[in-house]
Amino acid sequence: MQIKLRTFDSNIVSTLIAEGVNPLLANLFAARGVANKHALETSLGQIIPPTLLTNNTAMAKLLADAIAQNKHLLVIGDYDADGATATAVAVKGLRAFGARVDFLVPNRFEYGYGLTPEIVALAAQQKPDVIITVDNGIASVEGVAAANALGMQVLITDHHLPGQITPQAACIINPNQHGCDFPSKHLAGVGVMFYGLLALRAELRARGAFTLTPEPNLTELLDLVALGTVADLVKLDDNNRILVEQGLRRIRAGACSLGISALLRVSGRQPQQVNAQDLGFYVGPRLNAAGRLDDMRLGIQCLLAETEVEAATIAQQLHTLNLQRRSIEADMQEGAQLSLDDIAVESQFSISIYQDDWHQGVIGILASRIKERHHRPVIAFANAGDGLLKGSGRSIAGLHLRDALDLLAKHQPDLILKFGGHAMAAGLTIKLVDFERFNHSFEAVVKSLITEADLASVLEVDGSLAADVMTFETAQALENQVWGQGFAPPLFFDCFEVVSQRVLSEKHLKLTLKKENALIEAIYFNCAEAFDGPIFAAYQLQTNSYNGAQKVQLNLKYATCEKPLFAS
Repeated sequence: MQIKLRTFDSNIVSTLIAEGVNPLLANLFAARGVANKHALETSLGQIIPPTLLTNNTAMAKLLADAIAQNKHLLVIGDYDADGATATAVAVKGLRAFGARVDFLVPNRFEYGYGLTPEIVALAAQQKPDVIITVDNGIASVEGVAAANALGMQVLITDHHLPGQITPQAACIINPNQHGCDFPSKHLAGVGVMFYGLLALRAELRARGAFTLTPEPNLTELLDLVALGTVADLVKLDDNNRILVEQGLRRIRAGACSLGISALLRVSGRQPQQVNAQDLGFYVGPRLNAAGRLDDMRLGIQCLLAETEVEAATIAQQLHTLNLQRRSIEADMQEGAQLSLDDIAVESQFSISIYQDDWHQGVIGILASRIKERHHRPVIAFANAGDGLLKGSGRSIAGLHLRDALDLLAKHQPDLILKFGGHAMAAGLTIKLVDFERFNHSFEAVVKSLITEADLASVLEVDGSLAADVMTFETAQALENQVWGQGFAPPLFFDCFEVVSQRVLSEKHLKLTLKKENALIEAIYFNCAEAFDGPIFAAYQLQTNSYNGAQKVQLNLKYATCEKPLFAS
């Protein structure tokens, strides 16, 4: 592991401080590309105007026409947390505008991803006039053609990268589609749907739809937008940080959906103190568990629940499913490590791994865990039946995973049956008999795209933190900010004397550390080995409320007794 110190422009720090920003936060913001206080604005009026999203005005007119004609709308979502929240936002928002709307979410094990012809056939049983995709559809060329043939109009809302062929939908809004110059390319699927509703409201307003009835308040959907945005790990650029901050404010004020409140309660989190990391680490996984092990319809029903009893009942079911998911994942990790023990992983540029008994819904998490441990692009496969393997991949910073798969598909057109995704995550399908060929071919492609330097594990830190700054107030100020993908939570680095240490629950290390004659408590999750001597540690400063007492503690992310190497 190499340690790399984040750098920043001292002039920008001075500007931020002069504008009233706390000096510590000024350093942190400058290191993350914030140039002035305006970039930290979180009022909803500061978001990029909906009219700048290509085709959004046209989409609004089509939706407004459909509502006026009382057409039957069917929302078809993806089976992850982004897809679930996007579906809930679409259903709640469209119903608030008077639409006749239902939803359908495919079971990932039966139908796979996206608007496939099989999903269209299933949707046709409900006789919709209009299909609205959320968090999918940009690659669904055959599915859109099937819907068109049956006389169903297709409206696509998506954020994934397009393929070479664009589906012949009636309208597409997607910041990443060809020809779209929307300033933010990082909207999650739920963010795209929210933008669609903003444009629809403007269109209905222009048509005089609210002269006799109250105008729906779309800010009531921002808790769902925040959850989907954080859970999907899209970059938290200025625009996304506003959406997340506004959603968090609603949750803290007790003005969020009953489903999110219930999911927070079963996670043991306090809504009044919720932060972005809580959404990502506690709420998102419980919602995702439905799509991974069962049917995401359950998760969407939780988000749409209209009574506390209904929300609490479904949230408990999702909590139980998440416990099952964790158990399955632990078994899969153990099996994967045994397999990797037989491979010279350090001599490889990539890892492709498969076991016949692995669960399709959990291979993405498994790939992520293996990537974190070995810092290589990883694709984990599960048996999908009929001689096919479903793969889920996770990548490192130096490799655009979808582009790598695209290059491989061009070299060997018969190898990958279908694929899609982002720079850091992708899914694909291959034949079982082609696993070894894929393994070698993917390794060759990755080796041609990155260097050994890209495989070095580098931990970026924000420098040292003085002992007198390690206060509850500082930790609270840090936790009140929106941090996440592309806007990393502050990670500090220091040397400490270990005063005491003990193992909790056989797997976590509880420590008392000393710096500058000050004692501070620390926790190192998933580390059960005691340290012998002083440690060099990368850590987050966190609040810790227990039995009414409010303390500050360090959450160690990396620690060693050996002085680490610093990357240039």
